[in-house]
Amino acid sequence: MYSWIGKVTKNVTLLCKIGRLCRYLPRPLLFMSLSLTGFIVYSCLRSVRQQILLRMRELLNKRNIFSISTVCRDYFRNLIITLYEIIIDYQFLEDSKRWRFKVEGEHFLHEALQHGRGAIVFSPHIGNFFYYYWYLSKKYPCLTVATAGSKELRPLYLSFEQLGCRGLDYDATPPVKLIKTLREHVEGGGVLFLLGDFFRPSFPAATFFGRPTRSPGGATVLALEKQVPIVPFYGYRERGFKHRLVFHPPLFLYEELKPGQRREAMDRLNGVLEEMIHQVPGQWFYWFNTDERWEKKGTDGLSLAEQE
Repeated sequence: MYSWIGKVTKNVTLLCKIGRLCRYLPRPLLFMSLSLTGFIVYSCLRSVRQQILLRMRELLNKRNIFSISTVCRDYFRNLIITLYEIIIDYQFLEDSKRWRFKVEGEHFLHEALQHGRGAIVFSPHIGNFFYYYWYLSKKYPCLTVATAGSKELRPLYLSFEQLGCRGLDYDATPPVKLIKTLREHVEGGGVLFLLGDFFRPSFPAATFFGRPTRSPGGATVLALEKQVPIVPFYGYRERGFKHRLVFHPPLFLYEELKPGQRREAMDRLNGVLEEMIHQVPGQWFYWFNTDERWEKKGTDGLSLAEQE
């Protein structure tokens, strides 16, 4: 998937031509064209489609086959439209923010910030998460952690950095400096936008969709040690180029768990991520490689996460 995105982003000349053409197309016609492109990609990439369908059946086991096929088509459609938004349409965000975003529950973020410890907006990679961070950055002192070191995704991150979206590169920032910067940001009353379904084999052991995996631990460290409220959040494409942003009541994990109970905190947050993904499964970005995040079984039949 990343290599495919890289092929799209590196062809600057083609992107400029597409951008000029799209300016003259009515948005309903443009949306229909992008939706058709998504269906063509869904139809042509048979092996990729079959792999994604298999992963969806494993994690969305309460849905029937017909429903999962619909979710899979939605996935490819949203992927194509989101790429268009991130690569080309982002230039018109400022002029379109009034009609593009419908926000629900933002008062929960205000409530969390009133405690004077900053806040963590905790989200999965659903919908157009680039746009949602832009929305937050326009209204609050925001900071996020990204993987801008990827040559395929780097042009996308740089585009939004130019729009004022601040971020720390996980791969290029020393761990001690990373957590120190995050702590200082929330201590100053700032908002952290953290995508909790990010995966690396070096992350702490956790459970996700009932399976042993690895999850980032920064949110739990700040929540338990610095008593930072966590505001679950997700956004999704509601219709056309319009997005709904949904904030949930803040979680005060430090009131229920001790600083040493990081695993329990991570599992609880992963459960929140699961619930949000189940709301709009066709718009979760990571279907293309979910199998890579599950822990392998050892000789004793236990996963590495279970052994820990």
